[in-house]
Amino acid sequence: MAIELVHLCDASLTLSGPMAIPDTPLGNRMIFGVDHGELEGERLKGTFKAGGAAGDWVTLDARGIGTLDVRATLETHDGALILTTYRGRIDLKAGTMYIAPLYDTGDERYLWLNSIQAVGKGSLDGIELTYEIYEMR
Repeated sequence: MAIELVHLCDASLTLSGPMAIPDTPLGNRMIFGVDHGELEGERLKGTFKAGGAAGDWVTLDARGIGTLDVRATLETHDGALILTTYRGRIDLKAGTMYIAPLYDTGDERYLWLNSIQAVGKGSLDGIELTYEIYEMR
């Protein structure tokens, strides 16, 4: 059975930080906030809630490969709140990243998000982060 990918949204974010915590037992850690972010898709459109409602915790190894640990609160264009969490990998040398988002909401209009697994590919240019995100079926 083949996996089908259905476009969910494109995301663009402006990051703040980082706060660096070097030489931990798991590697060098960097913590980024989200200053601003938007989602644009046919089925999902909104903004990221900035400040304490969104953050990106990255652990980097000596080769520049990072493990992403992200939590962000989204507010849709019609007022629903959705929590997104994802893990993933970033290759700092190539500037590419791969993510596997999950979504949690209690809003009736978006309950369908609770049952999907998404995947995405992104790029980082300085503090500007962009993703293409797809629902797996």
